[in-house]
Amino acid sequence: MAEAAKPAERKKRTITEIRDSKMTGEKMVYTSVLDYTSAKWAETAGVDVCVVGDSLAMTCHGHPNTIPATMDMMVLHAAAVRRGAPNTFVLGCMPYQSYHTVERALANATRFMQEAACDAVKPQGGKSQAHVLKALVDAGIPTASHIGLTPHTIAMFGGFRIQGRTADAAMKILEDALAIEDAGCFMLEFEAVPAKIAKVISQQLEIPTIGIGAGSGTDGQILLSYDLLGVFTDFKPKFTKRYANLTEVAVAGLKAYAADVRAGKFPDDDHSYGVDDREYERFLGMVDKRRHA
Repeated sequence: MAEAAKPAERKKRTITEIRDSKMTGEKMVYTSVLDYTSAKWAETAGVDVCVVGDSLAMTCHGHPNTIPATMDMMVLHAAAVRRGAPNTFVLGCMPYQSYHTVERALANATRFMQEAACDAVKPQGGKSQAHVLKALVDAGIPTASHIGLTPHTIAMFGGFRIQGRTADAAMKILEDALAIEDAGCFMLEFEAVPAKIAKVISQQLEIPTIGIGAGSGTDGQILLSYDLLGVFTDFKPKFTKRYANLTEVAVAGLKAYAADVRAGKFPDDDHSYGVDDREYERFLGMVDKRRHA
C-alpha cells in the first residue's frame, strides 16, 4: 500500500516577496507574536510575517509601556518564536536605546540575526535615524522602520497619542517615510496615523507599508496576537479587533479545574497511571515489613 503523501512544507516569505507586494497589490499579514506557542499558531494560520515586538514588555512582563524591554529579553523571545515558526519570516523589533548609535545598532541587530535567527530587524524612527538605518542596510542586515506613534518616544509625545492630525505633522511623517525608503529599508510601519494620511503617504512610496491603527490604505496590516485573540485584556486599543476571547475560555477552564480538584473529581482513573497488581501487593508487603522492623 502506497505511503500517504506528506503535506508540503510551508515556504517562508522572502524579502523580495515582501518588497514586491507593493507592486503586486498583495495584502501582507503581519502579527506580533511573543513565544513558541503563539508563533506555532501564526504559522499554522498562514501569517506572512511574525513580528517579535517589544510590546511584550507589557503583554508578557506586565510593564506599563515598552521602555523596560531589553535586548536580552527580546532575543530570548525571538529565539522562541523562531523555533515555533521555522517557516515564517521573523522580524525582530529593536528595543529602547538599543540603536541610538550606529555601533550599538549594528551590535544589537547582529544579536537578533545570529542568536535568534531573525530574518530582519526593525528600529523606530525616520529622518533622525536615517544614518542608523542606512548603516544597518549597508552591513547586509535587512531593515524596516516604524513611524507615526513611536512607543520609544511616548515621553516626548505626552503619552500614546495619534500622530499626523495637522498638515504640518503629516508632512513630517511623509518626510520620515521618504528618509526610511532612501536609507534602503524594505518596509515601514505606521502606528496611530489617520487613515487618509497613511494612505496618501503610502502612495508616495516604492516600499510597502504596514499599518496598526492607520486604516486600510496601507499595503498590509499588523495586530498583536495577544490583542486580537483576547489574551491580553488590561486595555484594548481602538484599532484592535477581537477575533477570539481566549481569556474567557482560559478562565472558564481554570474554574472548572479548580472545582474538580476541590470536589475530589480530579484526577480520576482515566488521568492516573496504574501499576501491576502483583507488584502493588509486593510493595505493600515491603511497606508493612519496614513498618514493623
